[in-house]
Amino acid sequence: MPSLTPRALVLTAGALILLATGIIVGTSFASDDRQSARPLVIGHRGAAGYRPEHTLASYELAARMGADYVEPDLVSTKDGVLVARHENEIGGTTDVAAHPEFTARKTTKTIDGTAVTGWFTEDFTLAELKTLRAKERLPAVRQRNTIYDGLFAVPTFQEVIDLTKRLSRELGRTIGIYPETKHPTYFRSIGRPLEPALVRALDRNGLNTRRAKVFVQSFETANLKALSGELKVPLVQLLDARDLRPADVVAAGGSTTYGDLATPAGLHAVARYADGVGPSKDYIVPRSSTGASLAPTSFVDDAHAAGLVVHPYTFRNENQFLPLELRSDGGVDSNAYGNAITEDRRFFALGVDGIFTDNADTAVVARGTDG
Repeated sequence: MPSLTPRALVLTAGALILLATGIIVGTSFASDDRQSARPLVIGHRGAAGYRPEHTLASYELAARMGADYVEPDLVSTKDGVLVARHENEIGGTTDVAAHPEFTARKTTKTIDGTAVTGWFTEDFTLAELKTLRAKERLPAVRQRNTIYDGLFAVPTFQEVIDLTKRLSRELGRTIGIYPETKHPTYFRSIGRPLEPALVRALDRNGLNTRRAKVFVQSFETANLKALSGELKVPLVQLLDARDLRPADVVAAGGSTTYGDLATPAGLHAVARYADGVGPSKDYIVPRSSTGASLAPTSFVDDAHAAGLVVHPYTFRNENQFLPLELRSDGGVDSNAYGNAITEDRRFFALGVDGIFTDNADTAVVARGTDG
């Protein structure tokens, strides 16, 4: 396992120290999960391969399949409540279009530099959102999931926390949560910052502690740097495509790309404010122009050398998400299952500390019951 990050150095009496860089860091995180050799299975949006994502049913199924953590993406309502949705645009994940009372709220907004048309959580109160029902985001890929369309409500972050507490009691093991702040620069720009509500929720539920089973993640950098002074739980820097820049960097006129953050020097810089990185799979095992796996990179070793844990995304069973050599029947049916267990095992063998997966049961089998 990697050494502790600079942010995670053990400090006496929980004292804070000021690094030479001027960044304030907190106490160590010492959960057995994060220091054992057993890689984590993180239920990506719950069990999105089997239920509409970001529903309580999806999170519960992931936990019952053996996931160590469930991952809610967090956005804000008009009245400042954190809810779990993949994006703040909800036309693709709820039945809002079928509600004539909300037809006039369809609009176009610029989110992180991209024009998006639809309905947005920040234009709905929680009470209004609760009248909607979730639906499968990828119906062409997961047609079987569509039988659950219309059954489940949009959950609040508090409801996700309450669910993990109940399941922890029922299953006899602690189910962790791994929230992601979605578009934090955008939400801050409209006067609904995500971070204060996130910190309050963790504090209120006794989860802002070194031993709480919580990771907080973001594709942006500025909010993680700010949260590093407020949260005792580990923070994870997500990495998008190498040529892209985090939205907060773009907003500030900076030039740093995700590729820059993924270099050995960049990873050491990340370790000043975060405890882990969540790269897309190709940072670790690139693919050729035909989709076949290439030789692994040094990314895992580089991140571990910086003291960072590595949780790559996203592992899925369907052919279209697998490398060429693991697709069933040559990938003729892009939505058929391929040899996902072999891909999961390949990444575990490369030393990753956990994986984000839509199919928690597959990852649990690949990991092995003996850890």
